[in-house]
Amino acid sequence: MTGEYAEAVVSRRPRTWFWTADDGKLYICLRYGTRVLELAKGKSAIEVGEKPQLVPVIEALKQAVAAGEVDQQLTTAGAEVSSKFLKRLGSTK
Repeated sequence: MTGEYAEAVVSRRPRTWFWTADDGKLYICLRYGTRVLELAKGKSAIEVGEKPQLVPVIEALKQAVAAGEVDQQLTTAGAEVSSKFLKRLGSTK
């Protein structure tokens, strides 16, 4: 080994955040990293309906995020991720 580092570009498929259910309707979820956000108690997906409605729903979600309507869910998810990281960091000592 020479101790040199080489940067490699590797393509990865992004995680899907919308899908078609068995009933034929589209659903969408919001993520914080790899964690799916719970938007309401026990609910983590939004029913979109038909494919043409997907873009308007995404636009509405963007507006909700910009207005701070998802801040509590993001704060909770961030705290959970941080606590798990700190637990792992503490267990490696």
